Amino acid sequence: MSTAQGARARARIEVTAAIKDEARRQLAAEGAAKLSLRAVARELGMVSSALYRYFPSRDDLLTALIIDAYDSLGESAERAHEAVARAAPQERWVAVCEAVRRWALGHPHEYALIYGSPVPGYTAPQTTVPPAARVGLLLIGIVRDAHDGPGGLEELPAVPEDLHAEADRIAADLAPDLPAPAAAALVAAWAQLFGLVGFELFGQFNRVVEEREPFFRHAVRQLGRGVGLRGAAARP
Repeated sequence: MSTAQGARARARIEVTAAIKDEARRQLAAEGAAKLSLRAVARELGMVSSALYRYFPSRDDLLTALIIDAYDSLGESAERAHEAVARAAPQERWVAVCEAVRRWALGHPHEYALIYGSPVPGYTAPQTTVPPAARVGLLLIGIVRDAHDGPGGLEELPAVPEDLHAEADRIAADLAPDLPAPAAAALVAAWAQLFGLVGFELFGQFNRVVEEREPFFRHAVRQLGRGVGLRGAAARP
């Protein structure tokens, strides 16, 4: 790459970052539904036609922000997991869940973008799926390690008859090496984890839960028990 090409590439990276930073400020002030390429261009002192060379549409910019948010969340969860990689599965589970909560509290508007109300008129493309799966894959891996390790998973309640086919499909799609009840329980735990975080972040715990950090830790330990992790429940 020539010096001129390298300078252009660096300039493009810098302008792209500036566009996304301004878009995030707009998300915080106005919400995703009101994100406007023209407004972003105006705040950056750019003409709209110049900005369109970086992001051809509002949806392209939203997709970039969504991927960045999922990747940032995933990286936070992965770092937390790496720090306790030699610990028992239940402690690894709690570490990942707590990292999700910390990230959300530190990035409330980005969390709202990926786990809040859908943006009217926007459909997320397939490129958002791998970043969105990072936390889920970590949790699946923890349960898989517990299943394959000494003692295996605790026995889970049988799946109701009318859910057999769905539980089998979930297991085949997400974790074919896990028992169907464990795979179904994982999906439920994943939803409950983000429900707990969302309730705290969006004010649903106001005047209900005061000691939120220990409450959250206790709740996610119970979720760990619910997917079969031995010793996941806190000792009295």
